[in-house]
Amino acid sequence: MIKMQPKKRSKLRIVMGQKYYRLKRYLEWYFGNKKYARELLTIKLPYVIFTHRTPLIRKLKDVDMWMQYNKVTNLKIATKKLNGILLYPGETFSYWRLIGKPTKKKGYVEGMNLFYGKIRPSVGGGLCQLSNLIYWMTLHTPLTVTERYRHSYDIFPDVNRTQPFGSGATCVYNYLDLQVYNNTDDIYQLIVYLTDDHLVGEWRAETPNPSKYKVYEKKHWITQEYWGGYMRHNIIYRREYDLNGEIINDDYITENHAIMMYNPLIEGKPKSVEED
Repeated sequence: MIKMQPKKRSKLRIVMGQKYYRLKRYLEWYFGNKKYARELLTIKLPYVIFTHRTPLIRKLKDVDMWMQYNKVTNLKIATKKLNGILLYPGETFSYWRLIGKPTKKKGYVEGMNLFYGKIRPSVGGGLCQLSNLIYWMTLHTPLTVTERYRHSYDIFPDVNRTQPFGSGATCVYNYLDLQVYNNTDDIYQLIVYLTDDHLVGEWRAETPNPSKYKVYEKKHWITQEYWGGYMRHNIIYRREYDLNGEIINDDYITENHAIMMYNPLIEGKPKSVEED
């Protein structure tokens, strides 16, 4: 069983840790043996493999709305770096290598950021919505997620949740990255853009994919920890179906363990889900 509790670290420890892990990532990017995706194509590839959209503005408890609106500004900048990117066979998509460091000079503004379980504004805040979207879409394709980090905190009770808990990917420049490897024989293309109300994404390809996927929560449970708080856990699986609807594979994807920032007994315990 995973044991976690809120961490207390000094500002010096946090700053030095960030510098170390960022340097480590830079060395990997520029001296490693991975071939990274970098080519953009304005013309869309013909076949949509999977598409998804998420609302841009949501009313969240104890979160000022200006951070939501600023998040939209940040997403507009970041999606332009990713929209149309081609992922050739043998290449790796790196979220942060393509977007780059979010700075005020590039037009990024302060948006919502989760920092050790607390919400605070930071430049480029809100970009996790984009990494969440890409991760969720990738799970519905033959592409392989080679690097993904789960959220360590569950900060809001379930309200109109349409995806399993823990089906996103947190991101922190540049060491908490989202990376996707193309181990197929086809070229894939990522499309991401904003409408008035939604962040929209697509994975496209040169040829249609004969499989369909269902990502689901196989097991979910909540534990009360020795330090007095609660933790939320689940296990996510993915079923692959052929064109006749027959199950080809039913594979383990990941598991999540997050410190809950609300009391499930007071604010509504999330529904337990278990599938055979």
